[in-house]
Amino acid sequence: MTDSDDLLARIRRRVVRPATVRELEQALRLPRDQRRSFERRLKKLVASGTLVRIRGKRYGLPEKMNLIVGRVHINPRGFGFLTPESKSDFDQDIYIAGTNLHQAMHGDRVVARIERRVQHERIEGRIVRILERRTSTLVARYDADESGLSFVVPFDRRIIMDVHIPSTDRGGAKPGEIVVVELTRWPTATRNPVGRVIEVLGDLDTPGVDVEIMLRKHGIPDVHGPSAIREAERLGAKVRDRDCRGRTDFRSMTTVTIDGEHARDFDDAITLERLPSGNFLLGVHIADVSHYVRPGSELDREARERGTSVYFPERAVHMFPAVLSTGLCSLNPNVDRLVQSCLIEISERGKVVRHELHDGMIHSDARMTYEDVSAILAEGDAAVRARYAELVPVFELMHKLFEILSRRRRRRGSIDFDLQEPEFVLSETGSVADIIATNRNVAHCIIEEFMLIANEVVATHLRDHDIPTLYRVHDSPDVKKVAEF
Repeated sequence: MTDSDDLLARIRRRVVRPATVRELEQALRLPRDQRRSFERRLKKLVASGTLVRIRGKRYGLPEKMNLIVGRVHINPRGFGFLTPESKSDFDQDIYIAGTNLHQAMHGDRVVARIERRVQHERIEGRIVRILERRTSTLVARYDADESGLSFVVPFDRRIIMDVHIPSTDRGGAKPGEIVVVELTRWPTATRNPVGRVIEVLGDLDTPGVDVEIMLRKHGIPDVHGPSAIREAERLGAKVRDRDCRGRTDFRSMTTVTIDGEHARDFDDAITLERLPSGNFLLGVHIADVSHYVRPGSELDREARERGTSVYFPERAVHMFPAVLSTGLCSLNPNVDRLVQSCLIEISERGKVVRHELHDGMIHSDARMTYEDVSAILAEGDAAVRARYAELVPVFELMHKLFEILSRRRRRRGSIDFDLQEPEFVLSETGSVADIIATNRNVAHCIIEEFMLIANEVVATHLRDHDIPTLYRVHDSPDVKKVAEF
């Protein structure tokens, strides 16, 4: 427990109504030599929202004054909802009318007073203080009115106020251009927020500007820092002998990756063999990023900032520099790669007989696409089968195992959702020429089935060995929707 937590707990126990600093000192029986530090700690609690200062220089607990601390979510129509930080206070969001927003912007951390509470209906509140502003920069369309007054209209419709741009802060922007604006003054009861243009992205119709908008809007760093790039380059372009020590060598096994035609990196690979017993030995191999990215390193820090790689129709923004993301940590064909391997022995009836987990090493024999594997298995395309003649038996074995596993899974009550995903077709200039629906083929189904069984096996292993981990779970389905289905 921190000093602040301890102080807050003591206030909760001993202070029943808003009190001045002196009254708090007396209630908490503070020695005289601790009073100066006490006032500093008190200010921190107020800044965090766990204490609230009211008229008469009195301090109180929000929950004892009908006040709630939380994040406000603005609706483009002008009202908002407050999500309480403490779910013990309310089990629902609090409605904030537009007239009660108190110049709060979307995502701000605020204190609100409960104004109206109707049983079995929504709770209504009024924002009384803004503790923390969320938005400091935004993407917007630059414009000017007939009088020459400049302003920008935010792309995020939840920012419901235009932002005034002084003539000295236009950054060379022209009406209609997309810009990035830094807020320099927050809104008041009588004035809109004020900002300055810090970057001009260009015209909305220019190819590539839409991607830049998304990157800036969501704060996705597009460039890796020099330290992270140097760290990645020091790892080299290929697997070194010392990296292989203590690893299980799967390079003699026929190995393939199966991904979309436009995939830029390859995270997983498959091996499959038939054992003398008639059982299947399935290997699911995942690129071993953790071997190269150590906790606390520059690569680790930058990856944490990003949280994920982001894929656009014409480009990708990776968590790691390209030398890693499309190099050492991509299971490219005809090169050695380090992996985390899950080997699963499966009976002819689809039952898992045993499994092994390894720090492994593979050598992919081919980078396959879903379309080519489907052409081999479902369409019997003679030309494609001839091109991959050595691999055809492996794909046919994969199909056989897939059918066994999917039948067993359906008997357990599993449901398949055959959902189409949109695919963007780009013109030569990089603009979107068409959007088409992609259909799942047999190759998609094979990979999905193998990933499902691998995840089940690994999750069971972690549970059985009491290894702390995060599980991805789904809430129980709505009873009415299940009945309709």
